[in-house]
Amino acid sequence: MAENENGQDKTEDPTDKKKADARKEGQIARSKELNTLAIMMVGAGGLLVFGSGIAQMMMELMRSNFTISREMLMDQSYMGKMLLSSGWAALTTMLPLLVALMLASLIAPMSLGGWLFAAKSMAPKFSRMNPASGLKRMVSSHALIELLKGLGKFVVVLVVALAVLSKEKADLISIAHEPLEMAVIHSLQVVGWSTLWMACGLIIIAAIDAPYQVWEAHKKLLMTKQEIRDEHKDSEGKPEVKQRIRQLQREMSQRRMMEAVPNADVIITNPTHFAVALKYDPEQGGAPMLVAKGTDFMALKIREIGAHHQILILESAGLARSIYYSTELDQEIPAGLYLAVAQVLAYVYQIRQYHSGRGKRPDPLGDITIPPDLRRDS
Repeated sequence: MAENENGQDKTEDPTDKKKADARKEGQIARSKELNTLAIMMVGAGGLLVFGSGIAQMMMELMRSNFTISREMLMDQSYMGKMLLSSGWAALTTMLPLLVALMLASLIAPMSLGGWLFAAKSMAPKFSRMNPASGLKRMVSSHALIELLKGLGKFVVVLVVALAVLSKEKADLISIAHEPLEMAVIHSLQVVGWSTLWMACGLIIIAAIDAPYQVWEAHKKLLMTKQEIRDEHKDSEGKPEVKQRIRQLQREMSQRRMMEAVPNADVIITNPTHFAVALKYDPEQGGAPMLVAKGTDFMALKIREIGAHHQILILESAGLARSIYYSTELDQEIPAGLYLAVAQVLAYVYQIRQYHSGRGKRPDPLGDITIPPDLRRDS
């Protein structure tokens, strides 16, 4: 069972974040044997399909390039033209085989680990230059497995090659007695079939190696229970950090709230346990807005700031509690409290008129009716 440096067993499947980080670093399942098999199979198939055309192109190029007249040899521009035409002919003839090999080299890796371009895996790692680390990798279990795979491939390919050569012995001997053109075509066909049979021998190696690479990649990503807990803390945030952030957010909110108290029109209290500050702007329309609220110590601070800025403070226990529980900061009061708050604002307006000498002193504010669904008893 895998262990980490702390001796804890890695028994848990990797999380999605662990898998994503591994992909960014290029740590995914890859099978070199599967890639070799695909390229050899496609190459052998390409020789069998396009071999005759390639052979005819090669003979035509040799015929045209080795039968040059003296006048053409004396023409300095002829050799460049001949080189370009020969290269273009070779390219157009070989292009289907080259495209097939390129597609095989791209599709084979993607069939196991998917498409991936990881820049981190291309960055130089100076730790690989450490002789001690290199010696450790040479005597590791991974190196032993790679050695066994190499020996297995050698044995398989050798056995298949001997079997193919034994079977194709008569054809190989007959090539020597064939005309040149037929001999070249026949040679490419023999090479194609021999390569195909040797590639088929690698199917056994690839069938073992591909599942092993998937298993090994998964094993490297296994995690301990503590690593999962640590990752969860890092992604969700450590409790003490989150608590500190919430505390700072509350402090910032309270500072903004206290800065808004001097702009309030009225402060309604419980009288000691609750305090809410309302502001109404008739030019903007809408309902009165709650700019500050608090209980106990915070309620005391709201009253102190209101008194310092000569904001009218009214005592209405039911209305203060109702507004506190039903309205959030910087939001309008609910429609059920329009009538009650309108009575308060009318009283505030009359008090202001009285203090400015433009009206008589209003009667004390009487009981304020609170709708039953918005009532919050103490």
